[in-house]
Amino acid sequence: MAGTKAGGLKAREKNLSRDPNFYAKIGRKGGMNGHTGGFAANPELARIAGAKGGRISRRSKKTA
Repeated sequence: MAGTKAGGLKAREKNLSRDPNFYAKIGRKGGMNGHTGGFAANPELARIAGAKGGRISRRSKKTA
């Protein structure tokens, strides 16, 4: 049980004895899980979206 430091070390040893690439596989799954996209990946998209927002915020009030 990994409730203590000694238990954590035992769990680590067992995981590595079963599969030497155990922690590498976990890290790989986490890295593949990230999907950083949108504005971080596409500055042109951010520019277009900002322009749309700016136009909307400067519109006059609609009369019903």
